[in-house]
Amino acid sequence: MTRTEAEALEEAPVVVETQELTMDFGGGVVALNHVNLKIHAGEIFGILGPNGSGKTTMMRILTGLLDPSSGSASVGGIDVQKDPESVKKMIGYVAQRVSLYEDLTIEENIEFYASIYGSPDGQGSVKERAARALDEYGLSQRRHQMAGQLSGGWRQRVALGCATMHQPKLVFLDEPTAGLDPATRRDFWETIHQIAQRGTTIIVNTHYTDEADRCHRVGFLFGGNLLEVGPPKQLSEQLGIEVVELEVDNGEKAASVLSRQPGVLEVGHFGHILRVATKGAEAQSLVRDALQGEVELSSLLPARSTIEDVFVAKVREIAKQQGGQL
Repeated sequence: MTRTEAEALEEAPVVVETQELTMDFGGGVVALNHVNLKIHAGEIFGILGPNGSGKTTMMRILTGLLDPSSGSASVGGIDVQKDPESVKKMIGYVAQRVSLYEDLTIEENIEFYASIYGSPDGQGSVKERAARALDEYGLSQRRHQMAGQLSGGWRQRVALGCATMHQPKLVFLDEPTAGLDPATRRDFWETIHQIAQRGTTIIVNTHYTDEADRCHRVGFLFGGNLLEVGPPKQLSEQLGIEVVELEVDNGEKAASVLSRQPGVLEVGHFGHILRVATKGAEAQSLVRDALQGEVELSSLLPARSTIEDVFVAKVREIAKQQGGQL
């Protein structure tokens, strides 16, 4: 995303806003803890966190399915608690486990949802809108295939078509690519970006860090707390994370030595390569000094930090503050 695109998103109207949003289920289970967040029109916003971090609870509140314990949430300027039905009319939703009518064809599923949602002004009849959706999502050649015969990737594509038939302002995707192969996941994300370019806001729950890298901005949820929010690259720069990749004659020993060094966040094995992420330290000098006299260093090159490095760094920082371990 270019700087101009980033600035345009920052200046776009706020579509989602939460203020001190809290969900306490009792018994010490706090799913969301005073979350403050703003999401802009046309933005792909990723909520990244492990299972149990509060992602689905956040989505259920924003879609009007669950009332928070305290705080507030608005979608399109409408208070979700006061008028959840109006909110539901302006959103689309794709669940991890897609619900389609198995005994209907792809075309029949899309036409059914088009009729349920109604027709936006000037968008044509149910048949016309369904035909455009079939073409837009690459489903035309499969239009007569039964939904019950579809693979996971095609089911998600159909579900996305159904969820956007009424041209919603906001689409929620709850871990939409879980279980999909890499090529299908990539195609699905290209479709997501095409939808966002039309001005639709998209919120994605995910625990795939490579998918978070595809979002305009990312929010880290951990233990119900919103840790950081920002563009993936900017978050990495703000936390001062450096990454290097190296080859040595004894990877196991090198990993053991490096993992004990102050400033080293993580040491990971990638085949013959060791990937070392550091914070608050010059990565290449740290590695050279630590391994001198311990193992033979064959190569040492800088590498790009990822959103996974940023997330792990933040979580380890919190665990250290709490006196525990990740």
